[in-house]
Amino acid sequence: MSQTIVLASNNAGKITEFNALLSGLGFDVKPQDDFDVPEADETGLTFIENAILKARNACAHTGLPALADDSGIEVDFLNGAPGIYSARFAGDHGNNAANNTLLLKKLEGVDEQKRTARFHCVLAYLRHKDDPTPLVFHGVWEGRILTSTEGLEGFGYDPLFYVPECGCSAASLPKEVKNQISHRAKALKQLLAAFQQQSASL
Repeated sequence: MSQTIVLASNNAGKITEFNALLSGLGFDVKPQDDFDVPEADETGLTFIENAILKARNACAHTGLPALADDSGIEVDFLNGAPGIYSARFAGDHGNNAANNTLLLKKLEGVDEQKRTARFHCVLAYLRHKDDPTPLVFHGVWEGRILTSTEGLEGFGYDPLFYVPECGCSAASLPKEVKNQISHRAKALKQLLAAFQQQSASL
């Protein structure tokens, strides 16, 4: 019998991705919308805190184990900004065009070697709302910020994020390539390894 896990997100792409990875291990991932879970207040000051807050909120409202991710981009020249505020950098939550425009403006005239940046993805898994030892996985993807957008794939800051090993922006990569090397892919691989170990020991 499969174990239901609530994903503290209503992003259809993420649901599909998690299910593809975890269904073989006996897990069935459902969006929190299926349980009328209200959005959590992201009051944490780090990706880790926010991921745990979101997972705990989903556990509290469903009584089921929950998985949450918090991700964003960190730019060295901006002392780590936009960081946890990546989705609402320009004010409106999820306004990708405005966020990218603001980032370009803040980096105007900055030399290429000083435009280093990285994407972070933190996944948090809680067995129940009072779980004292959440499982936390952290994936990092290194790159730098371009001086103009490039590519039509991906979302968020992908058109501005240059991936050195691929010689192009994240938004120029085919989905299947990005899903192998991105910050989220790295965190997911850690999660998968932990779940495989767990199911092997049951």
